[in-house]
This record gives sequence, C-alpha cells and structure tokens, in this order.
Amino acid sequence: MKEIVIHKNENEQRLDRFLQKYLEKAPRSFIFKMIRKKNIKVNDKKANPETIIYEGDRVQLYLSDDTIDKFIVERKPIRSKLIPNIVYEDDNILLINKAVGILSHGAGGPFEENTVDSMINYLIEKGDYVPRIERTFTPSICNRLDRNTSGIIIGAKNYDSLKEINEAIKNTYIRKFYKTIVKGKVEKEIKAEAYLSKDEDRNIVEVSDIDMDDSKKIITNIKPLQYSKGYTLLEIELITGRTHQIRGHLASLGFPIIGDRKYGNKSVNNEFREKYSLDNQWLHGYKVEFHGLKNELEYLNGKSFESKPNKAYLAIEMDLFQ
Repeated sequence: MKEIVIHKNENEQRLDRFLQKYLEKAPRSFIFKMIRKKNIKVNDKKANPETIIYEGDRVQLYLSDDTIDKFIVERKPIRSKLIPNIVYEDDNILLINKAVGILSHGAGGPFEENTVDSMINYLIEKGDYVPRIERTFTPSICNRLDRNTSGIIIGAKNYDSLKEINEAIKNTYIRKFYKTIVKGKVEKEIKAEAYLSKDEDRNIVEVSDIDMDDSKKIITNIKPLQYSKGYTLLEIELITGRTHQIRGHLASLGFPIIGDRKYGNKSVNNEFREKYSLDNQWLHGYKVEFHGLKNELEYLNGKSFESKPNKAYLAIEMDLFQ
C-alpha cells in the first residue's frame, strides 16, 4: 500500500483527475475500477471518482509497487535556452512578453523552443518550482498567442492561481488588448460580432455573418488610434478568444492586417516585406487588465500591465504614424 498526502498544489480537485495526472499511463477504466473495488481510498474511506480531495487529505493506493511504478511517468528535466522576457512577476503569476516566432507551448513533435518550457526552466533555476516535490502540478500558461503574434502571456506558478486565472478568463473578467496596423481607414469604434468556423486541415478560419453548424460566435472590439497614408493603427479588445479571431475578423471586415500571410493583402504584404522586411502579421498583445479575481489573487484586481512590441514593429509604427 502507498499513501499520498495531498499538497497545496493538489488541493480541491476531483479524485479521478488527480489520479489521471499521478498515474499518467493508467487507463481511465483502470482508475475507475480500482476506486470502485476500494483499492483506492481517501482518508481510509471508500471514495468515488468525483470525490473532492483537499490539502492534507490522504489517498491510499492498495496496489503493488510494480503496478504504481508502471503507470507513473518519469519526468525529464526541462532544458530551454530561451530566456523569458518578464513583464511582471510575484509569488503567484508571471507575465511574459512572447516574441514573434516563438510557440506558446510545445507542439508535441521534435523539441522546439517555446514559452512554457522557458518559463518552467526559469522557475526551476530560481527555485520557485521543484519537479521532484510536485507530483502532479507543473507551472502553466493561461492564454495562448499564435507563433507570429507577440505579446503578453499569463503564467501561473501554482495550482490555485491557475484555476483562478482560467476561471476569470472564462468569465471575461480579464481584459486583453492588442495593437495592430491594417490597410484602410477605420473611422469609428466598432463592436464587431460574427461567426467563425475553422478548417482544421488547412489551419485557417472563415468568418461569416451566418451561424453555420460548426461555427462559434465571436466578438471583437475595434478602436482606431491613428490613421495615416492609407493605414490605421488599431487597439483591439478580444471579448471572445478564438483561433485567428483578430486576423480573420479584421480581414472579413475589409481591413487586413499588414504582413498577414494567411488573411492579408498580397500586394500590401509585398510592399512591407520589401521596405521593412516584415514577413508576418503586425499584431501585438500589448496590455492585460485584471478584474473579478478572488481569494489570494484579489490584489491584482484593477491592475493593468503593458508590454512593447519589438524594435522592428515600433519602427514601422513610427514611420507610418510618427
């Protein structure tokens, strides 16, 4: 028999979900069967898959050591040479200004530098995260950006913060703002609503006024900041957060983002590539505002944080709008 004492970063979750992370290689059916047959108990009592476990609880596994070892994944150390650009950090969260060309997280194939691994490696080196102590929790990001979109990514350093931030994002309490440059003149603020469907094979989206069977509603707030030389600098607030939402939505409205190879204007892209070496969308997640957070994260409510785009982006902005 093996007994596991639940730590803070394992607090307040369903028993089956904890076990699926602890015994990562075990089939769900095996975990459910062991709970049903009382081979897995909580505080020496019969439990159910949906039993909530709390810090200090004891989970008993009446399984052989060989069986337990067979289902536990040996975690390899994270090795990342990428140094995260930290915008803000405290005991619970950190905000990272992700650069253009960097993935938000690993793609599952051959190793490629990404924001998550760089964050984990950074926290390990600081001593804020010790993998051998944490059995099921790994620091994680709460929002994603496309590879070629730069901007602020929110990282959670503990389980409670991860739950709280994710819940706030789900309820649209955390406001996310972007800056972008588009072809055309946007004359007034727009609350744009439409429906987005994704072609998974081509990794491209289509935005329409019509609600299709596989589409999802999107809401994008668009605010013009400056206009010059046929281009508008915009502030975008994402109300919903769908794949390629900003890029697809603006293109559908007739305002393609400069440099956008999927949804942009080819002649405009060629012009900016030749003049500025811009080879991807000019889109930067520059600000986040925190609202509606509870418990240990209440201190963040009302605070906002900003990050600057890279020098190449700033040069284009200055040249167009000065």
